[in-house]
Amino acid sequence: MERESTTHEAPTRREYVKYGGAVIGGGLLAGCTGSSGSGNGANNSTNSNNSGSGANSSNSSGDGSTTTGSGENSYSVTMAPMGEVTFESVPKTWVANNGSWADMGAALGVEPPKALWLPERYHTQYYDGIPGISVDTSKMTRLFGDGGGVSKEAYYQLGGDVHVQDPNFLLNRAKNWKQADIDELTTNVAPFFANTVFSRQYSWHESYRYYTLYEAFGKLAKVFKRESRYEAFRSLHNEVQSQLSNIIPAQQNRPAVAILWAEGDQPDSFLPYLINKGTSFKQWRDLKVRDALAETSVKDFHSSRGSIGYETLLEIDPEILLLRGQEDKTAAEFQNTIVSFLKNHDTASNLTAVKNGDVYRGGPLYQGPITNLVLTERAATQIYDHQGKVFDRSRVADIVNGDS
Repeated sequence: MERESTTHEAPTRREYVKYGGAVIGGGLLAGCTGSSGSGNGANNSTNSNNSGSGANSSNSSGDGSTTTGSGENSYSVTMAPMGEVTFESVPKTWVANNGSWADMGAALGVEPPKALWLPERYHTQYYDGIPGISVDTSKMTRLFGDGGGVSKEAYYQLGGDVHVQDPNFLLNRAKNWKQADIDELTTNVAPFFANTVFSRQYSWHESYRYYTLYEAFGKLAKVFKRESRYEAFRSLHNEVQSQLSNIIPAQQNRPAVAILWAEGDQPDSFLPYLINKGTSFKQWRDLKVRDALAETSVKDFHSSRGSIGYETLLEIDPEILLLRGQEDKTAAEFQNTIVSFLKNHDTASNLTAVKNGDVYRGGPLYQGPITNLVLTERAATQIYDHQGKVFDRSRVADIVNGDS
């Protein structure tokens, strides 16, 4: 996508939102889709509104606490890598990076974001069965374009009150973006506020802290002034976590699982995903699953950009196969397409997981608090044959509606 050749010099559209703190930049690393950006670190920022301490500072507000801003009703929320971001009023419209943040917004009961990096990876079918909760992604703008381009002009057209995107993700994953573009949008449209939490494999993220799912969720709750909903979800989450000990078998009885990305209905190779501390693996960590790939020399896709074929997979021969890239399908559709293909494949048909009928959808890259509850319950059924509900759908609906 061709970048705009001119810089917008119109008066600030949102003077009531002030952005503080330096954005910490990093090196180049291509992500799951598209090209890396310029990688110009935001330490080079000259934005005059940057008054915060930045991600590497020892400033006492670096824990993400909320403080009072300069205006009568203003408030500030601190998060790496932005530093302190001050709001004169609660944002009403927003742009988000991915389904993790969009799901947090759904949990807080706010309007869905107007745009996502890849709306098709926000799998809203997880809300099925939760009374009164549904999100339509059909009208959301897709930020990531062909060839890795992201239109800066789209941000002007969207006119969000806050961009819930890690600016370093944009700098390193969008083609030709520079820190000056981030500064321009911060001044003329709205601030950036997010952290890339779904994965911990990007080298450019090594210079500033990561957040757990609920740490990130708590910060967004402060931005939208929905702290009570966050606290209610945290309480529910803690209750679910305490119940998992009754589901998880002794270590020697846990099956070895392999999480792989499988593209399409008839994959000829797979991208290996080793379980790590990113939020996209939360349900597997919480269920203490045994990672078959971690017991081999296979490298994680994020660090190696490599794939494995059927012969390598047969050598590993995990007891359970968890295939990502398949969340658009129902369980029945998944069985009737890719599982059927594997059963009829000359090599795959010899895999223990295929022979025993233990091939399942492996979950999405992005998950927030609601998605995590659904996926944890599903994973407990897949891995440990757990029967029954792990959480109360009606209680989730009450929290979202502010009735908890």
